[in-house]
Amino acid sequence: MSARVFFDTNVLLYLFRDAGRHTDVAENLLVEGGVVSVQVLNELVSVARGKFGMNWDEVRAALDKTLVFCPNPVPLTQEIHFSAVEIAARYGYRIYDSLILAAAIEANCATVYTEDMQHSQTIGKLTIVNPFLAQ
Repeated sequence: MSARVFFDTNVLLYLFRDAGRHTDVAENLLVEGGVVSVQVLNELVSVARGKFGMNWDEVRAALDKTLVFCPNPVPLTQEIHFSAVEIAARYGYRIYDSLILAAAIEANCATVYTEDMQHSQTIGKLTIVNPFLAQ
């Protein structure tokens, strides 16, 4: 069994638009399964409605597709919030990125896939990976 991975919203969004290689990479990663948080689902809805102009049926379908491969999202708890504040203070990430990292740590993930944070940085046992960098 491979180590658990966590998906940031920006990776999942490529599943719902034609972005060439980025979409292919995101699809290949997602079929392996992983973890998301309720925050990721909220951000997905916000961008899908606002930036992508998806209707509510399309948004629900996007959420359903995400949850097939990432069931049981990590809830936003007070403990995750305070952990995120500590991550933000120590590493200089914005609070919303820190909430992603704290949720990934809470879920015992080894990797968080994102294109918005420092590639290859480790926070405890968690490694940040930009899956779209040329290999």
